[in-house]
Amino acid sequence: MNTTRIILPGGAGLVGQNLVARLKQRGYTNLVVLDKHRANLDVLRRVHPELTIEYADMAEPGEWTRYFDGAEVVVMLQAQIGDPNLEPFIRNNITSTELALDAIKRYKVPYTVHISSSVVNSVAEDFYTETKKQQEAIVLASGIECVVLRPTLMFGWFDRKHLGWLSRFMQRVPVFPIPGSGRYMRQPLYAGDFCNVIISCIESRISGKSFNITGLEQVDYIDIIRQIKRATKARCAIVRIPYGLFYVLLKVWGLFDKNPPFTASQLKALTAGDEFEVIDWEGIFGIKATSFADAIDETFNDPVYSQIALEF
Repeated sequence: MNTTRIILPGGAGLVGQNLVARLKQRGYTNLVVLDKHRANLDVLRRVHPELTIEYADMAEPGEWTRYFDGAEVVVMLQAQIGDPNLEPFIRNNITSTELALDAIKRYKVPYTVHISSSVVNSVAEDFYTETKKQQEAIVLASGIECVVLRPTLMFGWFDRKHLGWLSRFMQRVPVFPIPGSGRYMRQPLYAGDFCNVIISCIESRISGKSFNITGLEQVDYIDIIRQIKRATKARCAIVRIPYGLFYVLLKVWGLFDKNPPFTASQLKALTAGDEFEVIDWEGIFGIKATSFADAIDETFNDPVYSQIALEF
Protein backbone atom coordinates (compact mmCIF):
# COMPACT_ATOMS: atom_id res chain seq x y z
CA MET A 1 0.00 0.00 0.00
CA ASN A 2 1.28 3.48 -0.96
CA THR A 3 -0.33 6.38 0.94
CA THR A 4 1.23 9.20 -1.10
CA ARG A 5 -1.51 11.82 -1.38
CA ILE A 6 -2.09 12.55 -5.08
CA ILE A 7 -4.51 15.21 -6.33
CA LEU A 8 -5.95 14.73 -9.81
CA PRO A 9 -7.64 17.92 -11.11
CA GLY A 10 -9.70 16.96 -14.15
CA GLY A 11 -9.29 13.32 -13.16
CA ALA A 12 -12.68 12.11 -14.42
CA GLY A 13 -11.65 12.38 -18.07
CA LEU A 14 -9.94 9.86 -20.32
CA VAL A 15 -6.43 10.08 -18.85
CA GLY A 16 -7.65 10.47 -15.29
CA GLN A 17 -9.87 7.41 -15.38
CA ASN A 18 -7.06 5.33 -16.86
CA LEU A 19 -4.55 6.78 -14.41
CA VAL A 20 -6.69 6.04 -11.36
CA ALA A 21 -7.06 2.41 -12.45
CA ARG A 22 -3.32 2.00 -12.92
CA LEU A 23 -2.35 3.87 -9.76
CA LYS A 24 -4.59 1.53 -7.80
CA GLN A 25 -2.93 -1.44 -9.50
CA ARG A 26 0.40 -0.03 -8.25
CA GLY A 27 -0.92 0.13 -4.68
CA TYR A 28 -1.73 3.84 -4.41
CA THR A 29 -4.71 4.39 -2.11
CA ASN A 30 -4.75 8.11 -1.21
CA LEU A 31 -6.13 9.58 -4.44
CA VAL A 32 -8.30 12.70 -4.71
CA VAL A 33 -10.14 13.39 -7.97
CA LEU A 34 -11.57 16.88 -8.62
CA ASP A 35 -13.72 17.41 -11.69
CA LYS A 36 -16.89 19.23 -12.76
CA HIS A 37 -18.33 16.60 -15.07
CA ARG A 38 -20.96 15.04 -12.83
CA ALA A 39 -21.79 12.06 -15.04
CA ASN A 40 -18.13 11.07 -15.40
CA LEU A 41 -17.57 11.56 -11.67
CA ASP A 42 -20.42 9.10 -11.13
CA VAL A 43 -18.66 6.60 -13.40
CA LEU A 44 -15.49 6.97 -11.34
CA ARG A 45 -17.40 6.56 -8.05
CA ARG A 46 -19.04 3.36 -9.26
CA VAL A 47 -15.72 1.83 -10.25
CA HIS A 48 -13.67 3.20 -7.31
CA PRO A 49 -16.10 3.91 -4.44
CA GLU A 50 -13.34 3.99 -1.82
CA LEU A 51 -11.57 7.04 -3.26
CA THR A 52 -12.15 10.75 -2.57
CA ILE A 53 -14.02 11.96 -5.63
CA GLU A 54 -15.44 15.49 -5.54
CA TYR A 55 -17.31 17.86 -7.83
CA ALA A 56 -15.30 21.05 -8.36
CA ASP A 57 -15.42 23.83 -10.93
CA MET A 58 -11.76 24.76 -10.76
CA ALA A 59 -12.33 27.90 -12.80
CA GLU A 60 -14.00 29.30 -9.67
CA PRO A 61 -12.33 29.83 -6.27
CA GLY A 62 -13.83 27.38 -3.79
CA GLU A 63 -13.54 24.78 -1.09
CA TRP A 64 -11.83 22.38 -3.50
CA THR A 65 -8.48 23.98 -2.67
CA ARG A 66 -8.52 22.39 0.81
CA TYR A 67 -7.61 19.04 -0.71
CA PHE A 68 -4.20 20.43 -1.66
CA ASP A 69 -3.32 20.73 2.03
CA GLY A 70 -0.96 17.84 2.77
CA ALA A 71 -0.78 16.69 -0.86
CA GLU A 72 2.56 15.39 -2.13
CA VAL A 73 1.79 15.29 -5.86
CA VAL A 74 -0.60 17.09 -8.21
CA VAL A 75 -1.26 15.67 -11.69
CA MET A 76 -2.91 18.52 -13.62
CA LEU A 77 -5.24 16.95 -16.14
CA GLN A 78 -8.00 19.54 -16.50
CA ALA A 79 -8.52 20.67 -20.07
CA GLN A 80 -11.19 21.77 -22.51
CA ILE A 81 -10.74 19.74 -25.68
CA GLY A 82 -13.66 20.58 -27.94
CA ASP A 83 -16.23 23.38 -28.21
CA PRO A 84 -17.20 25.82 -30.95
CA ASN A 85 -16.76 28.78 -28.56
CA LEU A 86 -13.62 30.28 -27.01
CA GLU A 87 -14.96 30.93 -23.49
CA PRO A 88 -14.90 27.30 -22.22
CA PHE A 89 -11.27 26.99 -23.33
CA ILE A 90 -10.33 30.14 -21.38
CA ARG A 91 -12.11 28.90 -18.25
CA ASN A 92 -10.92 25.31 -18.28
CA ASN A 93 -7.44 25.64 -19.79
CA ILE A 94 -6.32 29.01 -18.43
CA THR A 95 -8.33 30.17 -15.40
CA SER A 96 -8.50 26.75 -13.75
CA THR A 97 -4.74 26.35 -14.17
CA GLU A 98 -4.02 29.72 -12.56
CA LEU A 99 -6.19 28.81 -9.56
CA ALA A 100 -4.63 25.34 -9.27
CA LEU A 101 -1.17 26.89 -9.27
CA ASP A 102 -2.27 29.28 -6.53
CA ALA A 103 -3.33 26.28 -4.42
CA ILE A 104 -0.09 24.40 -5.14
CA LYS A 105 1.94 27.38 -3.94
CA ARG A 106 -0.26 28.12 -0.94
CA TYR A 107 -0.04 24.57 0.39
CA LYS A 108 3.54 24.04 -0.78
CA VAL A 109 2.81 20.89 -2.75
CA PRO A 110 6.32 19.60 -3.57
CA TYR A 111 5.74 18.07 -7.02
CA THR A 112 3.46 18.54 -10.01
CA VAL A 113 3.02 16.63 -13.26
CA HIS A 114 1.47 18.96 -15.82
CA ILE A 115 -0.30 17.30 -18.73
CA SER A 116 0.20 19.59 -21.69
CA SER A 117 -0.30 18.50 -25.31
CA SER A 118 1.64 17.89 -28.48
CA VAL A 119 -0.42 20.69 -30.05
CA VAL A 120 1.90 23.25 -28.42
CA ASN A 121 4.27 22.30 -31.26
CA SER A 122 1.52 22.07 -33.88
CA VAL A 123 0.94 24.16 -36.99
CA ALA A 124 -2.80 24.02 -36.31
CA GLU A 125 -4.63 27.20 -35.26
CA ASP A 126 -7.69 26.67 -33.08
CA PHE A 127 -8.97 27.46 -29.59
CA TYR A 128 -7.58 24.26 -28.10
CA THR A 129 -4.09 24.73 -29.54
CA GLU A 130 -3.79 28.38 -28.54
CA THR A 131 -5.05 27.92 -24.98
CA LYS A 132 -2.93 24.81 -24.37
CA LYS A 133 0.12 26.82 -25.42
CA GLN A 134 -0.85 29.54 -22.94
CA GLN A 135 -1.55 26.96 -20.23
CA GLU A 136 1.87 25.35 -20.51
CA ALA A 137 3.59 28.74 -20.51
CA ILE A 138 1.77 29.71 -17.30
CA VAL A 139 2.86 26.49 -15.58
CA LEU A 140 6.50 26.85 -16.66
CA ALA A 141 6.59 30.49 -15.52
CA SER A 142 5.09 29.66 -12.11
CA GLY A 143 8.34 28.47 -10.55
CA ILE A 144 6.85 25.29 -9.09
CA GLU A 145 8.73 21.97 -9.08
CA CYS A 146 7.22 20.17 -12.05
CA VAL A 147 7.59 18.09 -15.15
CA VAL A 148 5.65 18.81 -18.36
CA LEU A 149 4.38 15.97 -20.54
CA ARG A 150 3.07 16.63 -24.06
CA PRO A 151 1.12 13.62 -25.32
CA THR A 152 -0.15 13.19 -28.86
CA LEU A 153 -3.67 12.00 -29.71
CA MET A 154 -4.60 9.39 -27.12
CA PHE A 155 -6.93 6.42 -27.04
CA GLY A 156 -7.71 3.73 -24.51
CA TRP A 157 -10.24 2.68 -21.91
CA PHE A 158 -13.04 5.21 -21.26
CA ASP A 159 -12.39 7.00 -24.58
CA ARG A 160 -15.47 9.10 -25.24
CA LYS A 161 -14.18 11.46 -27.89
CA HIS A 162 -11.62 10.12 -30.31
CA LEU A 163 -11.24 6.46 -31.21
CA GLY A 164 -13.97 5.49 -28.75
CA TRP A 165 -16.51 7.68 -30.47
CA LEU A 166 -15.36 6.47 -33.88
CA SER A 167 -15.89 2.86 -32.78
CA ARG A 168 -19.40 3.56 -31.50
CA PHE A 169 -20.31 5.48 -34.65
CA MET A 170 -18.96 2.58 -36.70
CA GLN A 171 -21.33 0.20 -34.95
CA ARG A 172 -24.37 2.35 -35.78
CA VAL A 173 -23.92 3.10 -39.48
CA PRO A 174 -23.74 0.98 -42.64
CA VAL A 175 -21.16 3.33 -44.21
CA PHE A 176 -18.22 4.96 -42.43
CA PRO A 177 -17.00 8.09 -44.28
CA ILE A 178 -13.31 8.92 -44.59
CA PRO A 179 -12.30 12.47 -45.64
CA GLY A 180 -10.28 12.57 -48.84
CA SER A 181 -7.64 9.86 -49.22
CA GLY A 182 -7.55 9.05 -45.51
CA ARG A 183 -3.73 9.04 -45.71
CA TYR A 184 -3.25 11.47 -42.85
CA MET A 185 -0.39 10.27 -40.73
CA ARG A 186 -1.14 10.00 -37.01
CA GLN A 187 1.05 9.02 -34.07
CA PRO A 188 -1.60 7.74 -31.65
CA LEU A 189 -0.58 7.21 -28.06
CA TYR A 190 -2.07 4.48 -25.90
CA ALA A 191 -3.41 6.00 -22.69
CA GLY A 192 -2.19 2.99 -20.73
CA ASP A 193 1.38 3.70 -21.81
CA PHE A 194 1.00 7.40 -21.05
CA CYS A 195 -0.29 6.63 -17.56
CA ASN A 196 2.78 4.50 -16.97
CA VAL A 197 4.90 7.52 -17.94
CA ILE A 198 3.02 9.66 -15.41
CA ILE A 199 3.50 7.04 -12.68
CA SER A 200 7.21 6.88 -13.51
CA CYS A 201 7.39 10.67 -13.03
CA ILE A 202 5.55 10.45 -9.70
CA GLU A 203 7.98 7.83 -8.46
CA SER A 204 11.21 9.37 -9.79
CA ARG A 205 10.22 13.05 -9.23
CA ILE A 206 11.97 14.02 -12.45
CA SER A 207 11.52 17.79 -12.82
CA GLY A 208 12.57 20.89 -14.69
CA LYS A 209 12.04 19.24 -18.06
CA SER A 210 9.41 18.94 -20.80
CA PHE A 211 8.90 15.71 -22.73
CA ASN A 212 7.06 15.09 -25.99
CA ILE A 213 5.33 11.74 -25.48
CA THR A 214 4.44 10.51 -28.94
CA GLY A 215 3.03 7.23 -30.15
CA LEU A 216 5.97 5.23 -31.48
CA GLU A 217 4.13 3.93 -34.56
CA GLN A 218 3.10 6.12 -37.48
CA VAL A 219 -0.36 5.05 -38.61
CA ASP A 220 -2.52 6.61 -41.33
CA TYR A 221 -6.00 7.67 -40.25
CA ILE A 222 -7.68 5.20 -42.61
CA ASP A 223 -5.59 2.35 -41.15
CA ILE A 224 -6.61 3.37 -37.63
CA ILE A 225 -10.22 3.03 -38.73
CA ARG A 226 -9.51 -0.38 -40.25
CA GLN A 227 -7.87 -1.58 -37.00
CA ILE A 228 -10.90 -0.42 -35.00
CA LYS A 229 -13.21 -2.20 -37.40
CA ARG A 230 -11.17 -5.38 -37.00
CA ALA A 231 -11.09 -5.24 -33.20
CA THR A 232 -14.79 -4.43 -32.82
CA LYS A 233 -15.96 -6.71 -35.66
CA ALA A 234 -18.00 -3.84 -37.11
CA ARG A 235 -19.78 -4.56 -40.39
CA CYS A 236 -19.86 -1.07 -41.91
CA ALA A 237 -18.26 -0.25 -45.24
CA ILE A 238 -15.37 2.24 -45.16
CA VAL A 239 -15.92 4.81 -47.94
CA ARG A 240 -13.78 7.81 -48.92
CA ILE A 241 -15.65 11.07 -49.63
CA PRO A 242 -14.28 14.42 -50.87
CA TYR A 243 -12.67 16.53 -48.16
CA GLY A 244 -14.79 19.59 -48.98
CA LEU A 245 -18.05 17.66 -48.63
CA PHE A 246 -16.87 16.17 -45.34
CA TYR A 247 -16.04 19.66 -44.05
CA VAL A 248 -19.47 21.04 -45.02
CA LEU A 249 -21.23 18.12 -43.33
CA LEU A 250 -19.34 18.79 -40.09
CA LYS A 251 -20.26 22.48 -40.22
CA VAL A 252 -23.92 21.59 -40.69
CA TRP A 253 -23.73 19.05 -37.86
CA GLY A 254 -22.32 21.77 -35.62
CA LEU A 255 -25.44 23.89 -36.21
CA PHE A 256 -27.61 21.22 -34.59
CA ASP A 257 -25.23 19.88 -31.92
CA LYS A 258 -23.77 22.40 -29.43
CA ASN A 259 -21.06 19.93 -28.39
CA PRO A 260 -20.25 17.86 -31.49
CA PRO A 261 -17.87 14.91 -31.06
CA PHE A 262 -15.89 15.94 -34.14
CA THR A 263 -15.68 19.52 -35.40
CA ALA A 264 -14.56 21.22 -38.60
CA SER A 265 -11.55 22.67 -36.74
CA GLN A 266 -10.55 19.18 -35.63
CA LEU A 267 -10.79 18.04 -39.26
CA LYS A 268 -8.32 20.79 -40.16
CA ALA A 269 -6.01 19.60 -37.39
CA LEU A 270 -6.33 16.00 -38.61
CA THR A 271 -5.12 16.97 -42.07
CA ALA A 272 -2.53 19.58 -41.00
CA GLY A 273 0.39 17.24 -41.68
CA ASP A 274 2.05 17.45 -38.28
CA GLU A 275 4.83 15.02 -37.45
CA PHE A 276 5.78 15.08 -33.79
CA GLU A 277 9.15 14.38 -32.26
CA VAL A 278 9.72 10.83 -31.05
CA ILE A 279 12.00 10.49 -28.05
CA ASP A 280 13.17 7.37 -26.25
CA TRP A 281 10.49 7.62 -23.57
CA GLU A 282 10.67 3.88 -23.02
CA GLY A 283 14.28 4.30 -21.90
CA ILE A 284 13.79 7.60 -20.07
CA PHE A 285 10.87 6.38 -17.98
CA GLY A 286 11.73 2.68 -17.82
CA ILE A 287 8.58 1.31 -19.44
CA LYS A 288 7.69 -0.80 -22.48
CA ALA A 289 5.34 0.61 -25.11
CA THR A 290 2.32 -1.44 -26.17
CA SER A 291 2.09 -2.14 -29.92
CA PHE A 292 -0.72 -0.27 -31.68
CA ALA A 293 -2.55 -3.47 -32.63
CA ASP A 294 -2.36 -4.84 -29.07
CA ALA A 295 -3.43 -1.50 -27.61
CA ILE A 296 -6.48 -1.40 -29.88
CA ASP A 297 -7.42 -4.92 -28.74
CA GLU A 298 -7.00 -3.97 -25.06
CA THR A 299 -9.03 -0.81 -25.60
CA PHE A 300 -12.04 -2.46 -27.18
CA ASN A 301 -11.96 -5.97 -25.71
CA ASP A 302 -11.12 -5.56 -22.02
CA PRO A 303 -13.80 -7.45 -20.04
CA VAL A 304 -14.37 -4.55 -17.62
CA TYR A 305 -13.10 -1.20 -18.80
CA SER A 306 -13.94 -1.45 -22.50
CA GLN A 307 -17.60 -1.59 -21.53
CA ILE A 308 -17.51 1.86 -19.93
CA ALA A 309 -17.75 5.03 -22.02
CA LEU A 310 -17.65 8.55 -20.63
CA GLU A 311 -20.02 11.32 -21.65
CA PHE A 312 -19.08 14.36 -23.72
